[in-house]
Amino acid sequence: MVTYQWSGKNERYCMCIPYRPLGSTGMEVSILGFGGIKLPKISSEEADRCLKEALDQGINFIDTARNYGDSEKKIGSSLSGRKDQFIIATKTTARDAEGARKDLETSLRELRLDAVDLYQLHTVSDRAALDRVLGKGGAYEALLRAKEEGLLRHIGVTIHRDLAVMKDAIASQLFETIMLAFSPLDQEGVGSEILPLARSAGMGTIIMKPLSGGQLVDMEQTQGVNELAREAIRYVLAQNSVDVAIPGMMRLKEVKENVETAKLGGLSPEELPGLMRRIAALGRSFRYGQVCLRCGYCQPCPQDIRIPDVFRALDIWQSYPESLKQMALDIYKELPVGPEACQDCGACVEVCPAGIDIPERLREAVSVLGSVAPRR
Repeated sequence: MVTYQWSGKNERYCMCIPYRPLGSTGMEVSILGFGGIKLPKISSEEADRCLKEALDQGINFIDTARNYGDSEKKIGSSLSGRKDQFIIATKTTARDAEGARKDLETSLRELRLDAVDLYQLHTVSDRAALDRVLGKGGAYEALLRAKEEGLLRHIGVTIHRDLAVMKDAIASQLFETIMLAFSPLDQEGVGSEILPLARSAGMGTIIMKPLSGGQLVDMEQTQGVNELAREAIRYVLAQNSVDVAIPGMMRLKEVKENVETAKLGGLSPEELPGLMRRIAALGRSFRYGQVCLRCGYCQPCPQDIRIPDVFRALDIWQSYPESLKQMALDIYKELPVGPEACQDCGACVEVCPAGIDIPERLREAVSVLGSVAPRR
């Protein structure tokens, strides 16, 4: 029998893992969820073992999607006899009502469920997509109708990269949860602004890519617990505005290690420098050419330059898809002090764990962005 105890942080502990309320949905979720994106890579037998181990260890939130190959089918086959023990979240990339309804009906069959706990509009990551799903004949209409019919209980949205779209989705008050990419690299830029905004709106917050799509796994470490991955997950779970993180899992070892990680609790401020040193020691650039770790150790700058924001704008301009480059211009134009104010004092270089030549990188930002994004 599973027993529970309340902590002092709005968390409830089962025998293995803490639980938190998922926003205002009324559902309680394990702070570590099972990301089903990798299940198509393994056999049905392996998937069955991983999923059942997850439930046995206290994980009760399982996330998948219609476009994750046979992930839904494997989940439905494995867990059909334990429907009262987990919360299922799945997604559709359809933008129109007809497509969304079709995907929902397929998901229900594959998952062997009468209703989905959380159905999410997936990768609504630009203005056109948000306008389409919320417009007349859009996917949101189908989900509302399905909710009235009892085929789903809650409606959510998942968004990558575009902070303005995230803000609009939150402000619409139409979604009960929001799924965002967030990690110690904070590539999506959501940590300080979007997550607290969603929390204040009463939305449940679900974190995908807590290991930055596998970038925060030490590939050189072959024995024992991967300390970099463990600390990265603990970093995410330490955020008060995070309800559940869903790393993709496909091995029993991953399930057990991730549960043990969740039981350790969030990373403390004193442990954070060690994590940043581990990331810096990888000695490589990350997705979209990111080299700056966004750790903020270079702050405050004597000239009040927001160095991480400058570098984020530069990374976006140089590496993001064309449709998202406007984000770089918006960030750059809103800087209170531009990178041209750098006096090359070197104070930032001394404390940068990644060893970046920050003044040189600031000059590059001036050269690349200064002419196309005049600041206000």
